[in-house]
Amino acid sequence: MSDANCNGTGAQRMFPSVYGDDGVTIIGMIGVVRESATNRGATLSLFGGGINPGAEVPSGVDPDYILDFARTHEEAGFDMVLTGYSSSTPDGFEVAGYAAAHTERLGYLIAHRPGFVAPTLAARKAATLDQLTNGRIALHIITGGNDVEQRQDGDWLDHDSRYRRTDEYLAVMRRIWTETEPFDHDSEFYHLQAAYSQARCRQYPHVPLFFGGASDAALDTASRRADLFALWGEPRASIAERIADVRQRVAVAGRDPADMRFSLSARPILADTEEKAWQRAEEILARVQQATAGRITPGVPTRPQSEGAWRLLRFAAEGNVHDERLWMPIAAASGASGSTTCLVGTPQQVADALLAYYDLGCSAFIIRGFDPLADAADYGRELIPRVREGVAQRTKAAV
Repeated sequence: MSDANCNGTGAQRMFPSVYGDDGVTIIGMIGVVRESATNRGATLSLFGGGINPGAEVPSGVDPDYILDFARTHEEAGFDMVLTGYSSSTPDGFEVAGYAAAHTERLGYLIAHRPGFVAPTLAARKAATLDQLTNGRIALHIITGGNDVEQRQDGDWLDHDSRYRRTDEYLAVMRRIWTETEPFDHDSEFYHLQAAYSQARCRQYPHVPLFFGGASDAALDTASRRADLFALWGEPRASIAERIADVRQRVAVAGRDPADMRFSLSARPILADTEEKAWQRAEEILARVQQATAGRITPGVPTRPQSEGAWRLLRFAAEGNVHDERLWMPIAAASGASGSTTCLVGTPQQVADALLAYYDLGCSAFIIRGFDPLADAADYGRELIPRVREGVAQRTKAAV
């Protein structure tokens, strides 16, 4: 293969895409150590860095578990899996590289926090891994919503300063991936002379940049720099408003709003009947409440500077159930620690709920369960085929 093929240059060439090719992207999440027996069936955190009910996540990395988890997702029909990030957990680039070397099709969405690795180096790392995996890499940019955690890695910037740094960081990364001549850069956070990379992404024009956040600073940065905006599970009316808001900001930033994609994160709780699904949900909630007793302040997020977490808690305060089956009590019980809103019902009911978000503009779904490995396999049997079929029907009807 020529350099032109590898580096995404030249006309009329086909490029790999981590998104998949059927109009919807299904994303799971893998962990690095098996949950303890006390956690099983009610696990909140896979990578650590948050509340994990029942016991703390053991230190270390379990290579066999990583491969079991990745292969289960690949066999279940997921397009990608997310590797998490915190200031105390294993490195997602290393985990993704290891898992990718032992899988064939599955993509890897690597959570990455700007500011701790130079943007030039981060760009080269991502491009190198994208080449080695034949275009199976994306980055999920997490700026950070907790001063205490940021300081564990030596970062003392305040919330808005972190987003200014992220904005500059992503601008530099994009230039490293796309510019063909060395360039200088001199701004608030980074000062570069003759910056250049010989490593180019396998995907064109570069690996996709996912972005999460809910503050105005986050929304503005995403609108300028991101390829996909990630939304936590909120009521449909709120999601519609947020998508419209982001698209408007994208237009103000001088970009085509149609180029911005959206994902929705939720935790499906499935059973053969709706009654059994709600019963299972209540059992999970009881275990989470027991494990988190005394460890959170009611009504206050575990990440107090996260506007997204505050939003989830406000919705939880308004009611336990929104839009038939969007269930909020676990978000309330866990301090909205990450993706903690649930979709409860039979596989078809939950698929219909996800498709309702698809109709609003969400073409990707980040889903994981409270029994992560078993749920991933179950989603592959019961949920993912129904979602893909629903998207195929909509695509056919639109022709």
